[in-house]
Amino acid sequence: MQLFVDIHKPLSSYPLEVQFNLEGRVLGILGGSGSGKSMTLRCIAGLETPKRGSIILNDKVLFDSNKRINVPIRSRRVGIVFQNYALFTHLTVAENITYGLQDLPLAERQQRLTEQVSKLQLSGLENRYPNQLSGGQQQRVALARALAVEPEVLLLDEPFSALDTHLRHQLQEQLIETLSSYQGVTLFVTHNLEEVYAICEQLLIISQGQVIAYNDKQSIFQRPETYTVAQLTGCKNFSQARTISPTQVEAIDWGCNLKIIEPIPKSDAYVGIRAHHLNITNHPNGDNTFPCWLAHTRETPHRMTLYLKLHNPPTQANDYHIQAEVFKEKWTTFKNHPFPWYVKLDPMRLFLMQA
Repeated sequence: MQLFVDIHKPLSSYPLEVQFNLEGRVLGILGGSGSGKSMTLRCIAGLETPKRGSIILNDKVLFDSNKRINVPIRSRRVGIVFQNYALFTHLTVAENITYGLQDLPLAERQQRLTEQVSKLQLSGLENRYPNQLSGGQQQRVALARALAVEPEVLLLDEPFSALDTHLRHQLQEQLIETLSSYQGVTLFVTHNLEEVYAICEQLLIISQGQVIAYNDKQSIFQRPETYTVAQLTGCKNFSQARTISPTQVEAIDWGCNLKIIEPIPKSDAYVGIRAHHLNITNHPNGDNTFPCWLAHTRETPHRMTLYLKLHNPPTQANDYHIQAEVFKEKWTTFKNHPFPWYVKLDPMRLFLMQA
């Protein structure tokens, strides 16, 4: 299964220009609000028309501006699941799931309905209407409807964002299981980094209509090439960097020199490290290890975020250089230790980025 996209479409603030060639994988699309993620899906589905370019699905041309080809939505073999489910309120669950199958014989429609009801755990709900379902049930019906047409590409536009945390996790597991047997190409738009990492194999990152990264997820999270890509993938610690030698940079904003192991970008550079990769240590003499003081903390159910000032005590709560995330079990082992503490910025975990 292969999806080739190369499209240009003017938007109100900037042009959308997206290019990628995806083979039989789950592609996660990340970007800020209004960056062009959903518009990309809508163009692939045929709900919007690019100004120019082409979209090719398994050697079938869905759109080509030069050849004046624009295949209608119903003929594209595309399944789409929206953030707000978009179920037909006047139809039952069974009628919603089989809505796109009207051209098939009754026996075939019934077979596909039975298959999706079983796969997505909807048994017993077939005769209910959407307003008689929970949010999670509605989302499973929307996914069943999208899969019932046996699409060659499945488009998921923030499908879990309206759900509570527990339901979201349940449906995430359900989706991973469903996609494991799905033979087509999947595009998944979300703001949730843990979700995109769990579900997707590759990532496409869009900023202001432009693709700024396209690679497997491990490469993008471990070695983001630019400051914006690092930000959009959740990095919180950045400093401007100045080259001292091939193995050392000055972290200007952190007031320290750092040993590094990767090559330095030729243009203006930043150095970054993810908050969960910082290590509070008892060994002050290691590489990239500095005295630090706690400016303030922020608590989540399982972790503590520590706002740390390097070299000197903070003068106020917002006087800090870096953020470290630690599990609460680890936090209890050192939270009462006298200052200074020592934090290690592991050379293996540091990454250098273009501005």
